[in-house]
Amino acid sequence: MRVEFNDGEVVGLTADNPGPLTLAGTNSWIVGREGAWVIDPGPDQSLHIEQIAAEVAGRGGLAGIALTHGHGDHSDGVERLLASSGRTVTVVGPVPHGEGSPAHGSQHGPLEVHRLPGHTADHVAYIYEGIAFTGDAIFAESSVFVSPGSGSLAGYLQALEQLASRQPIVLAPGHGPVINDPETRINQQIAHRLDRERRLLEALASGSRTVDQLLAEVWDDVPEALLPAAAVTLAAHLDKLDDEASLPEGVERPTVPDWII
Repeated sequence: MRVEFNDGEVVGLTADNPGPLTLAGTNSWIVGREGAWVIDPGPDQSLHIEQIAAEVAGRGGLAGIALTHGHGDHSDGVERLLASSGRTVTVVGPVPHGEGSPAHGSQHGPLEVHRLPGHTADHVAYIYEGIAFTGDAIFAESSVFVSPGSGSLAGYLQALEQLASRQPIVLAPGHGPVINDPETRINQQIAHRLDRERRLLEALASGSRTVDQLLAEVWDDVPEALLPAAAVTLAAHLDKLDDEASLPEGVERPTVPDWII
């Protein structure tokens, strides 16, 4: 899939890696004409990287790479893209592919960093002329999983509110279609997370304590293939309740793979 907006100043190319978590595939975003920045080169797929490299070559070459986070479906293509470009450029974002997580408000080429933790602790968005490139922080057609950790879910909700206050014109996510009504979609996602919390508190009050019980009662609308991702978000909700001294004793915690955080 290829999409363009801002009179072709921004182009999106979708990798051929569809799945329950990646939806139609990972979106890579190319910004600028006289030297282009690539946001999330995506997976290490030769055809996808060739398509990005060809687009970039017609825009004055590669000026920089920016990663929203370190998950492989967004970052594993970095080395192949660098090799294809024949250039040594800055790779903004988490190690091992990037040079380190950028500071909130910092400027890298045409891109301004907006810290947006939640999906991972070091997740960021990039803002360019009213477009917010949001990685895996918010999608048009589904919710995203939020990683556990003290302050993670609360930080995610706060960062979404801060993003809404910037009044972006469009959200360009890491998966799925662009979001043309950012305020509405951001508010929907905040309300969704708060509704899950309400239902979780009700389930805990009724005596549910195991992961299976809580998923069955609170995430009963989630397809079976996405239950592992729901369990990750359950862990984040439990951490938030624990931080707020609202978590009863004896609640089973989900096991979360290291790569997710």
